[in-house]
Amino acid sequence: MFRLLPLALLLLWSSSLSQGADRPNILWITSEDNSPYLGCYGDVQAQTPHLDRFSKQGVRYLNAFSSAPVCSAARSTLITGMNASTLGIHNHRSSVSVPDGVVYYPQVFREAGYYCTNNSKTDYNMSIKGKRASWKDVGWHESSGRAHYRNRRKDQPFFAVFNTTLSHEGQTTDKAYRGRMKENPPRRVVPPGEVILPPYHPDTPVIRENWSRYFDNLFLMDKWVGDKLRELKELGEADNTIVFYYADHGGALPRGKRNIHDSGSRVPLIIRFPEKWKHLAPGKPGGTSDHLVAFVDFPATAVNLCGLEIPEIWEGRPFLGPGSKEREFVYLFRGRMDERYDTVRAVRTKEHLYVHNFSPHRPLGQAYTYPFRVLASMGSWYEAFRAGKCNDVQARFWKRKHAEELYIIKDDPFQIRNLAADKEHRDVFNGLRTKLWNEVLRTRDTGLIPEGMYARLSESGTIYEFTQSEDYPADEVLTAASKAVRGDLGPGFSFVTKCAQHESPLIRYWGATGALMLGKEAAPLMDDLVKLLDDPVFDVRVVAAEALGHIGESAKILPVLVKVVNEGNVYESLAAANALEALGRDGAVPMATIKAVMPKKVRAEGARVVEAIEKIR
Repeated sequence: MFRLLPLALLLLWSSSLSQGADRPNILWITSEDNSPYLGCYGDVQAQTPHLDRFSKQGVRYLNAFSSAPVCSAARSTLITGMNASTLGIHNHRSSVSVPDGVVYYPQVFREAGYYCTNNSKTDYNMSIKGKRASWKDVGWHESSGRAHYRNRRKDQPFFAVFNTTLSHEGQTTDKAYRGRMKENPPRRVVPPGEVILPPYHPDTPVIRENWSRYFDNLFLMDKWVGDKLRELKELGEADNTIVFYYADHGGALPRGKRNIHDSGSRVPLIIRFPEKWKHLAPGKPGGTSDHLVAFVDFPATAVNLCGLEIPEIWEGRPFLGPGSKEREFVYLFRGRMDERYDTVRAVRTKEHLYVHNFSPHRPLGQAYTYPFRVLASMGSWYEAFRAGKCNDVQARFWKRKHAEELYIIKDDPFQIRNLAADKEHRDVFNGLRTKLWNEVLRTRDTGLIPEGMYARLSESGTIYEFTQSEDYPADEVLTAASKAVRGDLGPGFSFVTKCAQHESPLIRYWGATGALMLGKEAAPLMDDLVKLLDDPVFDVRVVAAEALGHIGESAKILPVLVKVVNEGNVYESLAAANALEALGRDGAVPMATIKAVMPKKVRAEGARVVEAIEKIR
């Protein structure tokens, strides 16, 4: 458990730093796409001897979470010390501009005299002064496959990051896996027939093979971590370096990465403090901490441990060092993943997970091009679903989501029993819903703004500056969005009619979304929706058109959606392509008709939607 520093020791430590005494080095060792599937976390299938040994030397966190369940948004959060959802950079593979006032953690360490190296992933998912962010923009001295703390001046403290892709989902493909096995002795940590499957995966040979390969990759990842720890010791730096090991998010198989449940957001985190700095540790070596921590807290914590000043703009709070406090909950978010839109926000406490789906009309298992291409298990699961071979828990992944979800962690660690409608848990449900509501408003979360509207609303500024200003009606937008997806539309669906006449395109958008949630029952709203087909904002047209498609108005909507695909900005075009595909998938418009009207060449991500249709249909 966490313990506060004695006051006398705290004063002595602070005084010594202010007098110029040496500060600890910080080493971050990170792996990709892995939940706590490690022996030290109790996974009986894993063989991870180096991390198991490391956990006995450090403190193992039981409730650590990537703020977002995908690499780019997670790294956006880490590098800025802010929730990516606050800055508008929460959508995977975006290039949204951030304001000049953002402070990147390498800058803080560099200004304090640290040598800062990154080996070597950046993936910052944002633009700085109109150009895609590079490693130089955020303050690294070096960022490459050769970047190393050994290149610093003698006696200069360092902050270093080393990242491996050995456990990445892409490493389970035939080509990647066989290549790995040629470089390393062939082994099967867990033979396919002995894999213990999670309850949400159907039992197919392909899924078993993917899991088996994944545990082999985790074994190789663990060996790589051991090499980095041994190197630190051989270079004589282990006694003055605080070492963090963590994964960039959960994963890697389907329903892991990209999903906001623990299987996608909970990560391993182990921190080792050398003897010299043990007074900063949250417990004794080999111990555990059940404190809730999220990626947004990591930069503030590292800065705090080194006695540096935490930038005021940062949203994270230190969970170690002077003035650290325990969180009551962590805030989790996800937006567009690859070419698929799906806005989700969640609050995770030690006991519960509450999820608010702002796109419940989409399934968890959307037709993402990349995972369908690299994860054979994704296609195998989908085919099992189509063949009727999935039970209710397994089939849930491919069906429309609920607007809200509630899980009790100790009773349901896989989060497969949604208790949101259970009256017995109504007080807990309402309390967590309120916490999420307040956090969306407190952070001025940008996630309820369609990506295609960013440029229109921010004009010459950034979307962050817009949402932080009085021009953004945050409370009204959140209210509209929540009512729309929960079906709280009033007598005669008056909510939709009222929203359709609103001056704000955001309210019109969410009003039309409310109609979309109704499906065929939206027929009484036809006149309102037809008017929105001529809305000056393309994103509003798109959602109105999809709603009309479900009530049989394909002749009216197909020209509208094709126009947006052809003439909209890349994100408007993508939204329209998604709407077309969804109408075909849901059977509202024949898929042959959709393919016939879809332009042969649509821009950027839109082309990938067509590829996804061909891939799984």
